Amino acid sequence: MSTIEYAKEILRAEAEAVLGVMPLIDENFTKAVSLILTCEGRIVVSGMGKSGIIGEKLSATLASTGTPSLSLHPAEAIHGDLGRVVQKDIVIAISNGGETAEIIRLLPLLKKIGAKVIAVTGKPNSTLSSNSDLTLTIGKISETCPLGLAPTASTTAMLALGDALAMCVSKQRNFTREEYALYHPGGSLGKRLMTVAEVMRVGKNNPVIGADRSVKEAIMTITSARAGAVTIVDENQYILGIFTDGDLRRHLKKSVDLEQTCVGEVMTEKPFTIDSAMLVEEAYRLLKEKKIDELPIVDEEKKCVGMLDVQDLLEIV
Repeated sequence: MSTIEYAKEILRAEAEAVLGVMPLIDENFTKAVSLILTCEGRIVVSGMGKSGIIGEKLSATLASTGTPSLSLHPAEAIHGDLGRVVQKDIVIAISNGGETAEIIRLLPLLKKIGAKVIAVTGKPNSTLSSNSDLTLTIGKISETCPLGLAPTASTTAMLALGDALAMCVSKQRNFTREEYALYHPGGSLGKRLMTVAEVMRVGKNNPVIGADRSVKEAIMTITSARAGAVTIVDENQYILGIFTDGDLRRHLKKSVDLEQTCVGEVMTEKPFTIDSAMLVEEAYRLLKEKKIDELPIVDEEKKCVGMLDVQDLLEIV
């Protein structure tokens, strides 16, 4: 068998291992989701070796989707880290064989603390399963290692089962995009999930002017703020209109007196506005959809609090 053929065979076997878990999803899975949703503490995930790595991923996925979680190394746990676990916590213990010594040693200690234990294992009749409150099983899985020893297909199945558990919890928790953005402030993903309030122009960079001011003053305000438009507001900061570069060009063709004409006479009335809580990704979509470069930003009272310029978003989205 060639290397390419063997690689495909491994992928096929691992895919089949994941599919093989589907018939094993039963009421215990539903109970596990409910336990996690009602947990008043944190979800502590523990496993040894490759199972521990899968556990770290599960813990990270839970934490990033609204469920407080930490990863606990079982060997470190018996040297003091067990103090991280409290009665209100739920421990997800991962062991394919269900007999991992470091995990088994923790079980009576966890019972003494009062934390509930959810077992994730390939052997539902194992010591781990027998001493847990609930068992999720991946069933008997043959590894794809040439020796049939290295955790491969079994850890892939565990990873998929963990994702299913975390996503079902997240769905029932009604976890929102805004909450997801809060937990992911860094990187390109975090930038896309920023709110408009984090990037909008405010203060001196937010050009606003009264409707009774001249067009010339409006132009100077735009220039000073290095923007492409100025928002026209009343004395209470409610938006009356917007005056853009495009408006200026159109009215210059009509020979408008820049010093004598009030900007309120030539502004675009009732401009499209967005709330400062909107995600940047959605705001950028609206800018492109409506083919505009600037958007006045309003607060809950519909008062002007800033301006969003498409130029400010190019490096973010």
